[in-house]
Amino acid sequence: MNPKTQLPIRNLKENLILASFMIILLILLSIQDLFAQQPSTSASDTTQLVQIEVADGNKFIGRIVFQDQSIIRIQTEQLGILQFPRENVREIIPIRPDQIKEGGYWFENPQATRHFWAPNGYGLRKGEAYYQNVWILFNQFSVGVTNNFSVGFGLVPAFLFAGAATPMWITPKFSIPVSREKFNLGIGGLIGTSSLTEKGNGFGILYGMTTFGGKDKNISFGLGYGYSGGKMASHPTITMSALVRVSARGYFITENYYLGTSSLVLMSLGGRRMVNRTGIDFGLVIPIESGMSTLVAIPWLGITAPLHKR
Repeated sequence: MNPKTQLPIRNLKENLILASFMIILLILLSIQDLFAQQPSTSASDTTQLVQIEVADGNKFIGRIVFQDQSIIRIQTEQLGILQFPRENVREIIPIRPDQIKEGGYWFENPQATRHFWAPNGYGLRKGEAYYQNVWILFNQFSVGVTNNFSVGFGLVPAFLFAGAATPMWITPKFSIPVSREKFNLGIGGLIGTSSLTEKGNGFGILYGMTTFGGKDKNISFGLGYGYSGGKMASHPTITMSALVRVSARGYFITENYYLGTSSLVLMSLGGRRMVNRTGIDFGLVIPIESGMSTLVAIPWLGITAPLHKR
């Protein structure tokens, strides 16, 4: 190859790598308070700050001043004391003081267990479940079996296209909360096949994750080994992902992979917008590989919808 043609490629790679390091640095600076003490609350505390949603959909924030089997009474800042019959209360959500920001309530992140696609150290609680779809074809359902173990099932319905092989998989995952809202570990895998009747079509990955920070602001590092056709990869896949909440309903997300087997880097930048409790994910995926002469950016669009009732 002519040395003159290598310069733009090298500059492109160097600029992208420099940009990724800058992004990581900015994220680390923005979450420097990861290990700050988180205030604790108790749902049984009679002065607990809560959000109450009533049957007609209206929501009120206040401190519980009295409750029994038939009524609940709260003290609000603007409306004074409000009283609600229990049968008219649809939902009561405890609120931590740090969830009151900019004069409003920032609800708990309902989709904190993964970024765009990669899992992190957080896990679903028992009974929680969600459905994820990416570009219509990728489908996955996940459910919390216990507070520390969840499992998912996914497929790409390629059989719709002239009976092509249909990849399907399960995703067991253990989550270990080492320090609440500060440090979580995740261990799991993706175990899949492209055919239930033919042998030698298995694929997947076994991984471990570390997540530093809370559900609204964290950074995760992971290491995994893929396998296909009964053979493990000779080199690991390394991941670095981060999520930062930027508003009551908006998140910045980056998810990045280094595939050691092929020396391919996949960078992604984008965000998540919450509509009610459904997350709409959007971003760009940028592959970086030796020999690339142009910048390629692949759009990412997906949704994640909870299936459980809080």
